[in-house]
Amino acid sequence: MRYPIAVILTGMLLLLPAALYPQARGGSDNSMALIPAGNFLPLYSGNTRADVGAFLIDRLPVTNADFSRFVADNPQWSKKAVKRIFADEAYLRHWNDDGSFPPEIAGSAVVNVSWFAAQKYCECQGKRLPTTAEWERAAGAGKTMEDGSKEPGFYSLILDLISKPTPARLPEAGTTLKNYFGVWDMHGVIWEWTYDFNSALSTGESRGNSSLDNALFCGGGSLQSGDIGNYAAFLRYAMRSSLKASNVTKSLGFRCVKDAPAGKK
Repeated sequence: MRYPIAVILTGMLLLLPAALYPQARGGSDNSMALIPAGNFLPLYSGNTRADVGAFLIDRLPVTNADFSRFVADNPQWSKKAVKRIFADEAYLRHWNDDGSFPPEIAGSAVVNVSWFAAQKYCECQGKRLPTTAEWERAAGAGKTMEDGSKEPGFYSLILDLISKPTPARLPEAGTTLKNYFGVWDMHGVIWEWTYDFNSALSTGESRGNSSLDNALFCGGGSLQSGDIGNYAAFLRYAMRSSLKASNVTKSLGFRCVKDAPAGKK
């Protein structure tokens, strides 16, 4: 399994039966949305749009119920057994030590999971974490238009959503904002891991070689942005750049993607 180079450098508990929890809605191909090949405007690219190949993305973020089934099948990723190199001490801190959690959060996005845990979960589903380019392409859709930047009020709506504090209890997945592609909860609920989160400066195509914009290291990032009104994107890039692969936070979860089948572009 290949990890981003920066990740490489960073170095059975009893659970309540999975049947007690609602069946996850984000786990099957039927619950994935097709994002057709297209392009988006990377934050630090001047006005150069980047091409992204077609892919499938989970319509919903991975929930506590989803993740509990993964842990049941892979006890090495349980709260008390996980190795500290793969997750810090706050891993799954909203769960009990026996792997249970309040039933009312079963359908809410799982948080307090590390990049390593998220990537392993996706692998076990035959999927992977989205690249930053793929995530931004999917998240850039408005409610009624593929390119949200052309939709009146889109940026102000997103900024309003993410400016609210994270609630003590997250809403059930699939109950907030649904975008043009049929993908839920991309904004205003949690932050989400991307495969190359610590290479967020990349501006190349999601499956090709990418380059780094060194202006970011010189305080000139905003001057290089092709869309300085996209404040929410600045916050996302700042969040990603602050993370290590073993970090967890109460507002950070994930969803999975996979390559689009042949003929679906």
